[in-house]
This record gives sequence, C-alpha cells and structure tokens, in this order.
Amino acid sequence: MPAKYSADQIADTIIQLSRERGLEITNLKLQKLLYYAQAWMLACADRPLFDDDFEAWVHGPVVPRVFRRFKEYRWNPITAPVKPVVDDPALRDYLSEVVSKYGKLSATQLERLTHLEDPWKEARKGIAPDASSNTVISWDSMKRYYRKRAGR
Repeated sequence: MPAKYSADQIADTIIQLSRERGLEITNLKLQKLLYYAQAWMLACADRPLFDDDFEAWVHGPVVPRVFRRFKEYRWNPITAPVKPVVDDPALRDYLSEVVSKYGKLSATQLERLTHLEDPWKEARKGIAPDASSNTVISWDSMKRYYRKRAGR
C-alpha cells in the first residue's frame, strides 16, 4: 500500500514546523530531518512516511527529487513558500517531535551523525568518502538499526 503523503509534502511540513520554531533550514538539513522522520517511522510503526528512497550521497542520505526542488538554495536557508498538507494531527505531532529532537543540530552535525550510523555506512561500503553514489539506503537497514537504537 503506498504511503499517504509524498516526500515533498512531508518536506513542506518539516520546513513549516522548523520556521515556526525560528529554525533556519537548508537543503542539507532538510534531507537529514526527512531521513530521521522516515527512519524512526519505519522502526516504530513498521511503515514508511513516503515512498521515495534515500540515496547515500557524500554528505549523507538524500531524496534526490526533494534535493533538486531546493537545489537553487545551495547552502543557504530555504525561503521558498511551502504548502504543508499533512492534516493528520498525530503525524504532525510526530514530525514536530522529529524537528524538536534533531532540528536544533546544524546541518553539518546532522551529516556527521548520519555518517556514524549503520544504514549510511552499509550503503557506502566500498565507496570512497568523496565519491558520488546513488546507492539506495534500504528501508530494511533503517528499520533494523533504529529499532535496535529504540531497544526493540
């Protein structure tokens, strides 16, 4: 069964929630917040938030379509208008929790964090640290790793 929301819709909601907290959000930071939102949903609810895959890029997990959408901002905060359509209060609360937990970290801190974790490391195995890659980070590896972190 496909996910109810797209990665773009979840991204828009994360951007809005970040703005409400006065947090600047770059494309790099958005990618990591999307990643953690997806990873913890897979681990705790056994279902994806959205159907797009993450690729193990040099700077960490990325949903290419969402990255391209905000590419023009480069390392600067995203200022584009967004249209959050997540109307499920429980899901908004969940995304709010992800933003509260991870949003206070910088994009670079989040990048470093993902680089220490098994799903990204497994996907990058055998790939030079500075080499580009479009290797997919499997949902199974995300689910397994974050379930273990949650003590499940």
